[in-house]
Amino acid sequence: MTADSNPALLDTEGPPGPGADGDPAKAGSASARGPRARNTRAYLLYVAGKLGGAIVSLFAVLVTSFFLFRLIPGDPVKQMTGGKRVSAQQLAAMRAEFGLDKPVMTQFWDYTGKVLSGDFGTSYQFHAPVMEKITEALPATLLLTGTAYILYTLIGIWLGTRTAWRNGRLGDRFHTGLALTLYSVPSFWLGLLLIITFAVGVGPIPGMFPTGGLESGGESGFAYVVDVAHHMVLPVITLVAVGYAQTLLVMRSSLLDEMGSDYLTTARAKGLRDDLVRRRHAVPNALLPTVTLMFVNLGTVVAGAILVETVFSWPGLGGLFYAALSVPDLPLVQGLFFVFSAAVIVMNTLADVIYPLLDPRVGR
Repeated sequence: MTADSNPALLDTEGPPGPGADGDPAKAGSASARGPRARNTRAYLLYVAGKLGGAIVSLFAVLVTSFFLFRLIPGDPVKQMTGGKRVSAQQLAAMRAEFGLDKPVMTQFWDYTGKVLSGDFGTSYQFHAPVMEKITEALPATLLLTGTAYILYTLIGIWLGTRTAWRNGRLGDRFHTGLALTLYSVPSFWLGLLLIITFAVGVGPIPGMFPTGGLESGGESGFAYVVDVAHHMVLPVITLVAVGYAQTLLVMRSSLLDEMGSDYLTTARAKGLRDDLVRRRHAVPNALLPTVTLMFVNLGTVVAGAILVETVFSWPGLGGLFYAALSVPDLPLVQGLFFVFSAAVIVMNTLADVIYPLLDPRVGR
């Protein structure tokens, strides 16, 4: 029987040489068109799908931010007058100035066109461009929430690893119970408790920290840095207490899932110390869900913490959003809502794009 008439022999004989004509370069190009090329193409399609989903989500946010806040009771034009007696002609002129006299759908298309060009309109109460107000308040939010993000991420991963590795012991039960309690506590309520206890003072505990604000004023140089850090203590503790609890619980759950895996048993059988097994093998694999959480939380760094900033009178995006809602200052509310949502969507999409690089099973 010849090889041409037997498919089995064709499968087992293999290629006659480096390439069809013995050229190694052609062999390399042929292998490049194999599984690696298919994996690259699959990954690019996966990324394209995620980017398409992000664009759809951003448009949905744009629509929601326009129509949702128009359901807020109150007339923004009357709010801008500050309670003064204004004639109907003056109110009509103000509505025409801000485009509020046009049909709602006309306002929506005008707003969409401006947003696509980076223009969120002019704030009713501040009489300044919305992006200018956002840019002014952004550094204070990044300082507060960025500091808290770094602290609670590091603390949550470290404690989550230790509690999972000592599953069932007293420390594990204590930290897990504390994390569940803090995670369920409203952040603004925790902030108020800290203000009452450590800013106002209760019983033998004196008031040691400011009740709110970014600075006391009148300081410069290193004294200014110390003053700002002094004002940050209580709001940062509030954000860290809630954020670390979430990170700890996710990290602990992920590591517990990995602890029964065969590769850890094999690593121990080779004589590796328990500490090395944890650091080199278990933790890197257990970090994957935590990495996703880290990116999602990174998006909320830009969004800030509206309630915490409001409680501590922090001059960031959260306090600005609360002030805009009280009018309602529609352009400012819409602009902030879009920025908050866009930050979360972008970071979530970035996590989805990076995840297959960490775990090749994703996106196939």
